[in-house]
Amino acid sequence: MDLKAFVAGDEPFVGERGFGGLVERPPRKPLIAAIEGFAVAGGLEVALSCDLIVAARGAKLGIPEVKRSLVAAGGALRRLPQRLPYGVAMELALTGDPIDAERGHELGLINRLVEPRGAVDAAVELATAIARNGPLALEATKATLQQQVDWTDAEFWQRQAELAEPVMRSEDAREGATAFAEKREPVWQGR
Repeated sequence: MDLKAFVAGDEPFVGERGFGGLVERPPRKPLIAAIEGFAVAGGLEVALSCDLIVAARGAKLGIPEVKRSLVAAGGALRRLPQRLPYGVAMELALTGDPIDAERGHELGLINRLVEPRGAVDAAVELATAIARNGPLALEATKATLQQQVDWTDAEFWQRQAELAEPVMRSEDAREGATAFAEKREPVWQGR
């Protein structure tokens, strides 16, 4: 968030989608953040809205809002404890001090750690690997992983089946099995 714009009364929220038009309701497709330099405050909150994070060595990650008597209200206080040990998330939130990408990678926050100026290329490489897969399966897989956090075991099996069964009956599922048997790349139709 631009602090000068904040003082002037501007807020970077987009309707039901929240901060940056992303943090409260990200899209169904997988998202990958590529971080070079700094991802602090709203920048980290946008990155945390993504499913995967690629970062260059030396990048800084943090939520320094408390240092300005602000609250990291763009999702970091929800997502950091989901991705990091509780004590680490609490320390980042309460001190406002950043960590470097190397520490973020050690803790599992960063999926891929790359050399400086390589984050975008590595994110595109990762996206290309993901895009080779069936789009319906990707959507159902992402939905299951995101939604299952508070499901009981019984709910998990029921709701996973609700998300997976249409995919398993799809033309894409038949194409994937056929392509495997014929030793060729599948051609996805998204149906």
